[in-house]
Amino acid sequence: MKFEILSVIGLGYIGLPTAATFASRGMMVIGVDVNQKAVDTINSGGIHIIEPDLDIVVRSVVQSGNLRATTIPEPADAFIVAVPTPFKDDKQPDLRYIEAASKAIAPLLQKGNLVILESTSPVGATEQMAAWLAEARPDLTFPQQVGEEADICVAHCPERVLPGKVLVELVNNARVIGGLTPKCSQAAVSLYKLFVQGECVVTNARTAEMCKLTENSFRDVNIAFANELSIICDKLDINVWELIKLANRHPRVNILQPGPGVGGHCIAVDPWFIVASAPDEARLISTARQVNDHKPEWVIDQVKKAIADFLLANQNRTARDVTIACLGLAFKPDIDDLRESPSLDIAAKLAEMSFGSMLVVEPNVELLPDSLKQKNIVLSDTQSALQKADILLLLVDHSQFKDWEYQARDNQILIDTRGVWTR
Repeated sequence: MKFEILSVIGLGYIGLPTAATFASRGMMVIGVDVNQKAVDTINSGGIHIIEPDLDIVVRSVVQSGNLRATTIPEPADAFIVAVPTPFKDDKQPDLRYIEAASKAIAPLLQKGNLVILESTSPVGATEQMAAWLAEARPDLTFPQQVGEEADICVAHCPERVLPGKVLVELVNNARVIGGLTPKCSQAAVSLYKLFVQGECVVTNARTAEMCKLTENSFRDVNIAFANELSIICDKLDINVWELIKLANRHPRVNILQPGPGVGGHCIAVDPWFIVASAPDEARLISTARQVNDHKPEWVIDQVKKAIADFLLANQNRTARDVTIACLGLAFKPDIDDLRESPSLDIAAKLAEMSFGSMLVVEPNVELLPDSLKQKNIVLSDTQSALQKADILLLLVDHSQFKDWEYQARDNQILIDTRGVWTR
């Protein structure tokens, strides 16, 4: 199957690198996003997210004419849907963005088109997308109706890349591709092989969906073990960083590092999709999510204790005099992505407490997010935070923070959730 024009729906942290990578291989790519500012930025050759080397690739493919962005979908030979898949307040999957994308591209579909869902999704989402497409286009046939003879091919191919290394891993990582039929799978393989050097492993759509959820749930469970261990060690007056280092000398032990919680749009979300599908059976996965979701509250309790200790040591001061500096807001090091970030959640809840002022240091953003736009919060540079803060709370181990050789000044309290100072 030959594809000349590709449309990528959703130009976020996955959609834009994917669109740019296809375009860099000579394909004509139309990127679609509801964010007019993002569209204008891309069309000017810029990027609206932080990802190493992405700016260079986007500038090149925009200048060559191989990539352009728009807010209105256009006809194409293949469509990749890469929109968000959050969960609702009751932890149930929210497919409204996939539904909106499906209904937006449905009028444009032509016989022979391929539609791929890349968004991380609960089991059955690809079938649901195909059902939405079929409902909107009764003049076309789809795999769930006539199997291999369908006019439109539909498949699922979840992304599995690491922020900060997206362009490298898009090309080199193996891809799991699950079509609604074998023909759909092979059509998707032929598309991704335009740039993927890793193996394209074929399965069915449901298994492909579950594979991504399983990968992230596995990591979530292991992080939960480390986070729970850090809480236990704090109670027992044991340095958890030293403990993990020693335990990992065992040839079959590889404990992860604890932190202030788990963030991002994948690990903090995907396990709930499994729990929603099998709530009675997913007991370990559910418990791990609860452990990781609780960790920010534990960090906040540590700050409260630090405030009490500071006031006890400085009895001429009041809570209104205390300045706290939160170091890092992103959900992981060296990126600007704040989605589901436990650090952001911690900073927002600390801001609601009754103390003097709060400084936030996040070297990868230029403006505070809406949740932190309060009177007593200032986006600060590193040196100002070090000099002014009574309590330093390290939340993200950005490279800039790890490179410090810093000693706390007199009466300054350090709370290190990432082990940068205490490891």
